[in-house]
Amino acid sequence: MPDRSSATPPRTRRPRGRPAGAAPVSREAILDAVHRLLQEGSVRDLTMEAIARRAGVGKPTLYRWWPSKAALVVDMFMARIAAEEGAEPSPAGPAAEELRTRMRRMVRELNGVYGKVLADLIAEGQSDPGVLRELFDRKIGPRRDSTAAMIERGQASGELRQDLDAEVVVDMLAGPMYYRLLLRHAPLTEAYADALVDHVLRSIRAA
Repeated sequence: MPDRSSATPPRTRRPRGRPAGAAPVSREAILDAVHRLLQEGSVRDLTMEAIARRAGVGKPTLYRWWPSKAALVVDMFMARIAAEEGAEPSPAGPAAEELRTRMRRMVRELNGVYGKVLADLIAEGQSDPGVLRELFDRKIGPRRDSTAAMIERGQASGELRQDLDAEVVVDMLAGPMYYRLLLRHAPLTEAYADALVDHVLRSIRAA
């Protein structure tokens, strides 16, 4: 009989997956990976494969927490970008001054990473309405509500006309900003924001 004592032992198959002893990847690490990737490219070009590779995880890990790339990007937007902009400012004075402050702040936001990713998400939402719903419910809607409430305070104080529809006034202010953000036909500047507020105030101030 052949001597099997010196035979090479069979190779044991290494289990697939994360190496033994490696720390589990957190959701925050994945959000960080998305944030970094979007400094380099657009939401449209981003893939779940690239996110998984940058975060050091498998795609199943991503899909365990997020049903789609869009849902993951919206989560990152809220946690890493929108959160950096801080809470809406508290009422600080007359409605005219507060409007000017809010619009200048919007210019700063839209000219940064916030504006870049926001524009990408709006574009992505044209083929995935769920993106627009989530973006509106979690960010745009609350901001509109805050501005509408400020306009209503101006009505209550007698500074603004009583017959105003606050929602329409919000559209008058925000609409042109998004128009410039998305079409890029002209720059978004504080001077433009001031001029926009001046024009709107002429039609909404109490006589």
